[in-house]
Amino acid sequence: MVKDGFYYGFGFYAAGAAVAYLLHPWWSVPLFVLGTFCLYFFRDPERQAPPGRVAVAPADGVVNLIRRFEDGGARVSIFLNIFNVHVNRSPIAGRVTSIAYKSGAYQMAHRESASENNEQNALIIEPADKGSGPIEVKQIAGLIARRIVCYKNIGDSVAKGERIGLIKFGSRMDVHFGPEWTVTVAKGDRVSAGSSVLAKLEDGV
Repeated sequence: MVKDGFYYGFGFYAAGAAVAYLLHPWWSVPLFVLGTFCLYFFRDPERQAPPGRVAVAPADGVVNLIRRFEDGGARVSIFLNIFNVHVNRSPIAGRVTSIAYKSGAYQMAHRESASENNEQNALIIEPADKGSGPIEVKQIAGLIARRIVCYKNIGDSVAKGERIGLIKFGSRMDVHFGPEWTVTVAKGDRVSAGSSVLAKLEDGV
């Protein structure tokens, strides 16, 4: 579990206990429910990344947008609801060469415009496999989300499926692939961070 879950969860539990003691036990029920939900929300299960020249999903959720570009590249967008695991993972092994945070709006994360207009944090990862160019992984806040957490710094090496951050309470993640990648998912597919394959190199397996 992400440590934030303990802070939020036991904070609500403590508040619930105080309300139960000072006022009435029934009034504390919503606080205990919120505390339990926080422990559930911040869960962080172990994942096993598949072998081969493939890119894995950076987040749990549903593929809600796939945009194709004229150069042959593509952007895959994954929408996370409040019941998904919100720990973010690196799609590929490589090195973080750029991190760019941008403040912005808090539109519904499933909208196309959220990719440009919402608060976001974009990481450029130079792959360890020299058969492809860098990819962009973007953490995007949604209507409810109000905090983006990034665990990495410029120059850090990452393994495929390694934890790179967290978005709190509903969000979206985009991955921008170059033309050498073939997207293997379709709109509506459910994916799991670190284990579901999003794309593969043309000569990958």
